[in-house]
Amino acid sequence: MGAVVADDGPSGVKAPDGGWGWAVLFGCFIITGFSYAFPKAVSVFFKELIREFGIGYSDTAWISSILLAMLYGTGPLCSVCVNRFGCRPVMLVGGLFASMGMVIASFCTSIVQIYLTAGVITGLGLALNFQPSLIMLNRYFDKRRPLANGLSAAGSPVFLCALSPLGQILQHEYGWRGGFLILGGMLLNCCVCGALMRPLEPPKKAEATKEPAEKKVKKKLLDFSVFKDGGFVIYALAASIMVLGLFVPPVFVVSYAKDLGYQDTKAAFLLTILGFIDIFARPICGMVAGLKWVRPRCVYLFSFAMIFNGFTDLMGSMSVDYGGLVVFCIFFGISYGMVGALQFEVLMAIVGTQKFSSAIGLVLLAEAMAVLIGPPSAGKLLDATERYMFVFIIAGIEVTTSALVLALGNFFCIKKKSEEPHTKEEAAEREELNKSENKTPEDAKVDSIEVEQFLKDEPEKNGEVVTNPETCV
Repeated sequence: MGAVVADDGPSGVKAPDGGWGWAVLFGCFIITGFSYAFPKAVSVFFKELIREFGIGYSDTAWISSILLAMLYGTGPLCSVCVNRFGCRPVMLVGGLFASMGMVIASFCTSIVQIYLTAGVITGLGLALNFQPSLIMLNRYFDKRRPLANGLSAAGSPVFLCALSPLGQILQHEYGWRGGFLILGGMLLNCCVCGALMRPLEPPKKAEATKEPAEKKVKKKLLDFSVFKDGGFVIYALAASIMVLGLFVPPVFVVSYAKDLGYQDTKAAFLLTILGFIDIFARPICGMVAGLKWVRPRCVYLFSFAMIFNGFTDLMGSMSVDYGGLVVFCIFFGISYGMVGALQFEVLMAIVGTQKFSSAIGLVLLAEAMAVLIGPPSAGKLLDATERYMFVFIIAGIEVTTSALVLALGNFFCIKKKSEEPHTKEEAAEREELNKSENKTPEDAKVDSIEVEQFLKDEPEKNGEVVTNPETCV
C-alpha cells in the first residue's frame, strides 16, 4: 500500500469495527458537523456586522470564505502535524484554536480583526480537527467503514439545521459579540472529541516482534508518493472539478426563490428541506456502499452520485415556481448526501490506510482553490446574465464532467491491482511462497517450519486500545 508514515496505524492489526470505534465515530460526527456547518452558520451574524462596522455584504462574506479556505487549504499542514505528533494531540490543539478564535473575535473592533480571528484562527482549529478525525475513523473501521463514513458525514446537515436557528437566537438575545463568545465555548467540545481518539496498538507479542523492522523504515511527514498512484491522481482531478459546481446551488437557491417573488421565510425553508433530506441520504448511502457486491465498485457508485447531482442541477435550471424548487431541493438533497457519504470512503479505498493521512491533505489542498473560485465565479455570471438558469447549468456541467473523469479514468486507465496482504500473517505466507520457488525442497521445508512457528506465536487479533504516554490527555 506504499511507504509507511510516522503516525500510521500499526500494520497487521485488524480494525475493531466496533467497540471503542463507536465513540470515535461519535466524535467524528460532531467534528464533521462543526467543520462544514460552522462557516454557513456564522452568516446569520452578518447583518449586525454590516451595521456596526459600516461595511458591505461582500466584506462580511469573506469570513465564511476564509473559514472554508483554511479548512481545505491547510490539508498538507494537518497531514504533517498528524504524522509527526499523532491524531489526538493535534485535535486537542485544534479545539483550543477553534474556540480561542471565536472568543477573541467577540472583542474585535474592526472587520480585519475578525478575518484574522474568526476566519484564520478558528478555521485552522477546525482543520486540525477535521482531518485527524477522518484518519482515526479509517483506522477503527474496515468492514463497516462505508456505514461509518455515511453516519459521520450526516453530522454536516444535522449541525447545519441546529446551528443556524441557534445563531439567530443568540444574535437576538446577546448580539453578535455574545453569540461569538457562546459559540466559542461550544467549540471547546472539539477537545472532548479529540480525547476520544485513542490510538490503536498491536498486541504486545506482535509489537515486540515487529519493532526492529519498523526502525529500519524511513518515516515521512508528507508522502508525495501518492501521486505515483494513477487512481489518486484521477480522484484528485475529478474532486477539484466537482467542487467548482457542487456548492453553488445551495448558495443561490434561496436568492432564486426570492427573485421569483416568494417571502424570505418561504425561500429559506428550501434549505431546511434540502438539509432534512441530506440527513437521511448520507447514512442510507453508506449502508448501500457497504453491501458485498457494491463495495468493490464504490468508485462507480460515487460517479453515479455526481452524475445524479449534476443532472439535478440541470433540471433545476428550468424551475419557474416554488413547487419546482422544492422538487429540486429534494433530489439535490439526495444526490448531495450521496456525494458527501462517498467522497472520503472512495479515497480511503484508493490509497489505503497507510497513505490516507497524506492523501487527504493533498486532496483538500487541490479542492481549496476550486472552493474559492466556484461560488464567486457563479456570482459574476449571475451579475452578467441576471438569470439563475445559467448558474445552475454551469454547475451541473462541472459536476457531471467530474463524474465522467472519475468513471472513465478508472475504467480505462487503472489496471486492477492485486490485493495487498492486510495482515502480517498473510505477508509472511506470501513472502515464503515466493521464496520457495527459488529454493531447494530441503530449504523450503525449513522455511515452512519457521513460518508455522511465526503464525503460532502471533495469532490474528483485533487492535487493542491502549493509553500511550505521548498522546494521553
